[in-house]
Amino acid sequence: MKIYHQLSDFKKLNNAVVTIGTFDGVHYGHQKIIKRLCELAKLSGGESVILTFFPHPRMIIDPENQNLKLINTIKEKAEIIANLGVDHLIITPFTRDFSNLNAQEYIEEILVHTLGTKKIIIGYDHRFGKDRKGGMKELEASANIFDYTVEEIPEQDINDVAVSSTKIRKALLEGDVALAAEYLGYYFSIYGPVIKGDKIGRTIGFPTANIFVEETYKLIPGDGIYAVTVEMESEPATSNLKSQISNLKTYKGMAYIGQRPTINGMTRNIEVNIFDFDREIYGQTIKMNFMKFLRNDVKFTGLEALTNQLHQDKKDTLAFFASNL
Repeated sequence: MKIYHQLSDFKKLNNAVVTIGTFDGVHYGHQKIIKRLCELAKLSGGESVILTFFPHPRMIIDPENQNLKLINTIKEKAEIIANLGVDHLIITPFTRDFSNLNAQEYIEEILVHTLGTKKIIIGYDHRFGKDRKGGMKELEASANIFDYTVEEIPEQDINDVAVSSTKIRKALLEGDVALAAEYLGYYFSIYGPVIKGDKIGRTIGFPTANIFVEETYKLIPGDGIYAVTVEMESEPATSNLKSQISNLKTYKGMAYIGQRPTINGMTRNIEVNIFDFDREIYGQTIKMNFMKFLRNDVKFTGLEALTNQLHQDKKDTLAFFASNL
């Protein structure tokens, strides 16, 4: 998959099959659209194109609101989309000028003259252009003029509840990573380098790797203990990509998110106790997949009570893996 970070970097195609959206989470519903996109591109001898935006439009339109957290970083989103078989991914900066394009300008300048669109695939609720006034009606009205066709994917349901990025964010913030995984079609994850902590975990038999998430907009699940898997290189990194991929190894573990109330912690930490693991990995980037919420974060009477609970947490985590993997 080719990735472009400006519309101006993209060379107009003769037969572009296009979909557009923020695709935060690249969830079950998004995947339905993207799979259809790739299918139509193959059937028509065209090339599949996704136009997405960064920063997220809401970050530009409502910059004072710092509450929006995204399910994926832009790198994570690109990796998921690449695995779905898309030919071209355009990550265009969302600006005030871009947001002021009306629906007709959007169709003519972006879809037709820049991308070379011959087929457009959109979700049932897709809106575009200034004040989000463009939609299926506007696309169909210009289809004959600009010689393209448009297809709308109907609303997708899971257990009679419509999938949406908003509902996934809510589930994650409440710690319901199992429901989020059902909506996403994969386990929610975070990436980040391992940083040094205060090493209290080592003193009670549960050493942890502290993860630093660099992207401030990345959503972090609610506080608590989780069963997780951890992916990392089993040996130090090399410059050989094939070697890096072959070195990847997955470990089981339990993660903690919270302010560590038992020791009167002042900052929110993301830590993981990796089972059957004793290697120093400071500075190494790891990926943590959230499988199951185990319990809420609570304040214990002291380290002994905390340690006893951690032993139980580990038993619960191992029991989960024994019955699910």
